[in-house]
Amino acid sequence: MRHLLFSAIAIALAGAAVSQPVLAQSNAPAEIIGTTQLPRSVRPTHYDVAVTPHVDALSFDGKVTVTIDVLTPTASITLNAIDLKFSSVSLTPVSGKAGFGAPKVAVNADAQTATFTFAKPVPVGSYRLSMDYTGKIDTQANGLFVIDYDTKAGHKHALYTQFENSDARRFIPSWDEPAYKATFTLTATVPTGQMAVNNMPVVQKTDLGNGLTRVQFQQSPKMSTYLLFFGTGDFDRVTTSSDGTEIGVITQKGLSSQAGFALDSAKTILHEYNGYFGTPYPLPKLDNIASPGSSQFFAAMENWGAIFTFEYAMLLDPSISTQADKEEVFSDEAHEMAHQWFGDLVTMRWWDDLWLNEGFASWMATRTTEKLHPEWHAELGTVDIRETAMALDAVSTSHPIVQHVETVEQANQAFDAITYSKGESVIRMLEQYLGPDVWRDGVRRYIKDHAYGNTVSDDLWKAMETVTDKPVTTIAHDFTLQPGVPLIRVASETCKNGSTALELTQGQFSKGAANRMMRHWHVPVIAQAVGSAPASALVNGDTSLVVPGCGPVVVNAGQSGYYRTLYSPEAFAGLSANYARLAPIDQLGLLDDTYALGLAGLEPASSVLDLIKATPGDANPVLWENIAGVLGSLNRYYRDGDAGQATFRAFAIARLEPVFKQIGWEAKAGEPATVAILRDQLIETLSDLGDQHVIGEAQRRYAAQATDPSAVPGALRKTITAVVAYNADAASWNQLRARAQTEKTPLVKDTLYALLATAKDEALAKRALDLALTNEPGATNSSNMISTVSRLHPELAFDFAVAHREQMDQLIDATSRSEYYPRLVAYSLDPAMIEKMRAFAQAYIAPTSRRGSDTAIANIQYRTGVRKDRIPAIDTWLKKNG
Repeated sequence: MRHLLFSAIAIALAGAAVSQPVLAQSNAPAEIIGTTQLPRSVRPTHYDVAVTPHVDALSFDGKVTVTIDVLTPTASITLNAIDLKFSSVSLTPVSGKAGFGAPKVAVNADAQTATFTFAKPVPVGSYRLSMDYTGKIDTQANGLFVIDYDTKAGHKHALYTQFENSDARRFIPSWDEPAYKATFTLTATVPTGQMAVNNMPVVQKTDLGNGLTRVQFQQSPKMSTYLLFFGTGDFDRVTTSSDGTEIGVITQKGLSSQAGFALDSAKTILHEYNGYFGTPYPLPKLDNIASPGSSQFFAAMENWGAIFTFEYAMLLDPSISTQADKEEVFSDEAHEMAHQWFGDLVTMRWWDDLWLNEGFASWMATRTTEKLHPEWHAELGTVDIRETAMALDAVSTSHPIVQHVETVEQANQAFDAITYSKGESVIRMLEQYLGPDVWRDGVRRYIKDHAYGNTVSDDLWKAMETVTDKPVTTIAHDFTLQPGVPLIRVASETCKNGSTALELTQGQFSKGAANRMMRHWHVPVIAQAVGSAPASALVNGDTSLVVPGCGPVVVNAGQSGYYRTLYSPEAFAGLSANYARLAPIDQLGLLDDTYALGLAGLEPASSVLDLIKATPGDANPVLWENIAGVLGSLNRYYRDGDAGQATFRAFAIARLEPVFKQIGWEAKAGEPATVAILRDQLIETLSDLGDQHVIGEAQRRYAAQATDPSAVPGALRKTITAVVAYNADAASWNQLRARAQTEKTPLVKDTLYALLATAKDEALAKRALDLALTNEPGATNSSNMISTVSRLHPELAFDFAVAHREQMDQLIDATSRSEYYPRLVAYSLDPAMIEKMRAFAQAYIAPTSRRGSDTAIANIQYRTGVRKDRIPAIDTWLKKNG
């Protein structure tokens, strides 16, 4: 699953995991495989599913026959089910002998299970468990759900499924845990003329009359329940092929022209992956299905052979899409397609090891983007990815990459920046340490050994140890089994005989005094003097390292290491004076380390301004993009009317405006993709900083587009409209809303409603909140509008959401509430929000699901501390240097 991030509340959603293990499913002898919430006496091998949706009633009829193996005699069979009503249940031996009488059916809504109890114990053997039932169609992306959308041809709807992590049980009564792999055959009865989609190709279509058609699909390979997919609607499908596999992109009717880039990308990615993994993609087809709408917690889902992606993350509309959108489409597709091996073919045994899916797919997407689109310089983006992880990992509420998961809520909360971004960053570090070819050989061994099975993290390290004698498991355990960010201090630098001797010490970086448990890591460190060759060492405690050459030394040269570097004042001064000479990726790493260390009080908070001042105007566009991000972040620590705000904004504008003037409003022929993205970033940041030249020009262009189509190029339409929305008054806000109301393209319509929630004017923010609770924006857009308001008005958004909690809960993915509410206060600078958040958590979030609320509280404490203790140093520096 792509994009952060997913989580859950449900005070009574799922019971604690039972301590019994479940038997593994493989051709090998039965083995113990860890956590399960189900009895271990029964194992499914095949599901034969038939479903008939009734969209108008938001319900569906289902029938499933599950072929099961009873492993030990049992009088009852327990499986997962939620919001399902059973009309009949029967059990018959596969051998054809007499069946058992109808069992008693007991549904446990809290545990999300159904138990069938028979009059006498069921002996060991193979059986068919048949169930007729009805279920609910949701309006959020849980289980089988509906998306309503407007088109030029009228109002439409489509059905899709979303099962990760534990929502297949809303569609099929099933053993809904990743280790219970089985094969699936799906039959769906849909309106005649609609396209039905599954993981596998269609076998047969039968016209039933009365406007209905029965569609039967091929049997799937053995897979986990959460990877099953079903969709139906008025779709178009375009295809290509790669290495003998048919690749399709499915869109709402009329939009297949916007899928060309995604289709072409899938072809090249699949060929690349077939070679990299050494195991060809095993299914006969691979579809990517685009859906209108959105979710607060994911953009795409890796269903095997039937990837689901919201339109904004897959289609490119020339009237609104940007270069950043194009790169995100490729990255999302590369991520989900990597899952076809890491996640689908080989699946983590339990949610403890979710990172084996997500961290690896994230790393593979970045690696593949670097290789297939070197002009985008994805390698420079790895620094931001690492920063995303460290921002969470340095808080006392962080958790290890491999974490203990017992409940459905905890499984949902595992989808976070530690799983994705830290997982990716650690893999990148290990690949650099072992070498790309060795790492690839280990991956191939892992895939070959565990195809169609389930694994834990140590299975990957064991595969690596078959191709290298380096201590990969020792390093991997340090970074995956404990939380936290290593800190490498450069205690001294001594130049002698043309080399530099470094004395390095290890500590831990944290945001706040609450995280003082000292941990130790085996850290692969690469250091390099400017203009010389690199040297490396494995640092565990105090270490000496001799680097060729004299002069300023970059520790973490190439930025592959997952750690922060703290230089002595003298060493930092040397790097600052030579900042323009550093490789762009090292400029980025030094900038981000300096900013984080400064706000944490480990070096002067103003040191980052020294680097920004030292950056030449013709520096790499990605560096300027990050500088704009740092200045925008610092700006959010000021409140309107603060004494130092005007001085800070003047400094920030003075640094960014000349760069923007160099690249201009209009794209130049042949300009790098990085420049196009920088243009968007600078326009938005300068607007946020109150640059009247940029704001005025954006407003002029926006007003002129009715008579001058060239005033707002498609690549800038979203950005220019965002500036207008951010600075809106009541009249322009009303005009923007009127555009949203009449817009018939869902991708554009969804964007406009999101922008209505970005207004800095508090009265307009309140109007956006009220609007979000109406039917106007669309069921899947409302919660996004409220969270968007929270970026500028966190206290307002949180209070509103809590005051309308019952309505809000209907607009949030059912498994995501314990994360949604805490995120509303992510940007708060108000200490009073701490007690509000704590009170909300105590009242509405299960004690085992409060990591999100605890993190929100820790971050408010951190942000208020930065405002109180660090911003004055920024103001002092500006008085001397501004």
